[in-house]
Amino acid sequence: MKYQQSEEDYLEKILMLQEKSQHVHSIDIANEMGFSKPSVSIAMHKLEDKGYINMDKTGVITLTDEGYKRATAVYERHKVLSSFLMQIGVSKEAALEDACEIEHFISEETFQAIKGQLK
Repeated sequence: MKYQQSEEDYLEKILMLQEKSQHVHSIDIANEMGFSKPSVSIAMHKLEDKGYINMDKTGVITLTDEGYKRATAVYERHKVLSSFLMQIGVSKEAALEDACEIEHFISEETFQAIKGQLK
């Protein structure tokens, strides 16, 4: 389960970086996540092998359709959960941190119920 969480964190970060800039490189991910560039490079090769990302010869990373689908699902859970937590009185800092953990383990049923409460 821990590796799946790590995978999802990377995919979510790539999506967030792509929203800011057209060109995402391993160093951008390393800087944002506070990881070493070699660690990120290893993770990127694993994500590429699984078909979640593509890397061109200049090192630009893009999400595949499957990677984008998975990244947007995680990112949506993050946004909904952090909004919900703030609505019930959790500080923004704690809500963002807690949402980062909860987003990987919450059941679809519970997530949909929370999402419905926000509408």
